[in-house]
Amino acid sequence: MERDLPDVIAEVSEAFEAYERALVTDDVDMIIGFFAAGAIRFGIADQQAGVEEQRRWRETQGGLPPGRRLKDTTISGYGRSTAVVTTLFGYPGSAVLGRQSQTWVRLPEGWRIVHAHVSEPAGSG
Repeated sequence: MERDLPDVIAEVSEAFEAYERALVTDDVDMIIGFFAAGAIRFGIADQQAGVEEQRRWRETQGGLPPGRRLKDTTISGYGRSTAVVTTLFGYPGSAVLGRQSQTWVRLPEGWRIVHAHVSEPAGSG
């Protein structure tokens, strides 16, 4: 299997950056559009199966705190249709770095997240 093909990394990087912009602006429709229909998302204290559960959760959750920053973002490609994105994230005034991972798959409609996981180190909440 070919790994880290430059065009795959570039495409997923572009999709991830657009997802991140939607996330920090709390654009729920745009956020949901990055997920495959049956995607699973595990959050810090929540979980959603499918985009409708995620939509309901996001609409009641509200946006992220201002100033979100990412650190050590990596994109690993596996062939032409799968990639994994990992990153650390933080907010001003906090030394805590959360963890985020996403599995992206190329579907007929484009790159979509099929699994996402967000966590913070124990004792940080």
